[in-house]
Amino acid sequence: MGFFSFTKELAMDLGTANTIIIHDDKIVVDQPSVVAIERDTNQMVAVGERAKSMYEKTNERIKSVRPLRDGVIADFTACEMMMRGLIKMVNTGHHLFSPSLRMVIGVPSGSTEVELRAVRDSAEHADGRDVYLIFEPMAAAVGIGIDVEAPEGNMIVDIGGGSTEIAVISLGGIVSNNSIRVAGDEITADIQNYMSQQHNVKVSERMAERIKINVGSALTELGEEAPEDYIVRGPNRITALPMEVPVCYQEIAHCIDGTVRKIEDAVLSALENTPPELYADIVKNGIYLSGGGALLRGLDRRLEAKIGIPCHIAEDPLHSVAKGAGIALKNIGRFSFLMR
Repeated sequence: MGFFSFTKELAMDLGTANTIIIHDDKIVVDQPSVVAIERDTNQMVAVGERAKSMYEKTNERIKSVRPLRDGVIADFTACEMMMRGLIKMVNTGHHLFSPSLRMVIGVPSGSTEVELRAVRDSAEHADGRDVYLIFEPMAAAVGIGIDVEAPEGNMIVDIGGGSTEIAVISLGGIVSNNSIRVAGDEITADIQNYMSQQHNVKVSERMAERIKINVGSALTELGEEAPEDYIVRGPNRITALPMEVPVCYQEIAHCIDGTVRKIEDAVLSALENTPPELYADIVKNGIYLSGGGALLRGLDRRLEAKIGIPCHIAEDPLHSVAKGAGIALKNIGRFSFLMR
């Protein structure tokens, strides 16, 4: 048995909404970034899908927490518990000795030194012995299959739950980068407010998420792609009596318009800061969209119409960052953009 059999290697996309872990080139964990904790003992009760099913439904004895907000760690202890719980789900066979854990973790490109330190500390407390960090747009580019070390410019827009990362990549480095804390969560909040103001119906974060998935759209005219109306059930905000409200995609397109516009402006601002030579490459290669937000109906068409550059949705936008982190894990010696 060789020395390396004692090193467990994991790549992780530690996301605001979901955490994905890759081991041996396979996605072994894809779970919501939620942890349920008992208040008195501060012990973990559940993690991932089970903890999410308790989210917004817990009694006073248990609190369910989303440890990441806007792409960064908001609750350090809960994040560590969650990472430990999710890593335990990875079954890599039993060793007589505790294997050392080598990890590559995707982090937002706008992270401060303090935020990077927090991710590294959480990973080390969750048994990571050898921890590398990779900026999410770089990981997404690698995951999509772009040759990031080539001397040409590529633009990635990675729209996650908590942040949108926009980066121009060339020669294995990020040339210009714009990271805004506006993404999927903000769209969910827009929908919650809209349902409350417009329809007088109270909807939870999870229900707003379901509305976004079923009838979310960046365009008011989708043509053939148009989804059927979605029936929302919830209590009347004033009388607390049950209500049923059909919601169409045009309404949602109107209510999230401001947030989508912020993402458009951030892309335009990143393009303004791009050197002309690389700008020409981006016009030729197009802009790549990844992250859960790339699945918002019509977003690629809206960006294309606004910017005049073709937009391509990644083949598997939800897993681009995790896949890229997995490839980086295999090329630790070669990729100079990994951070220790």
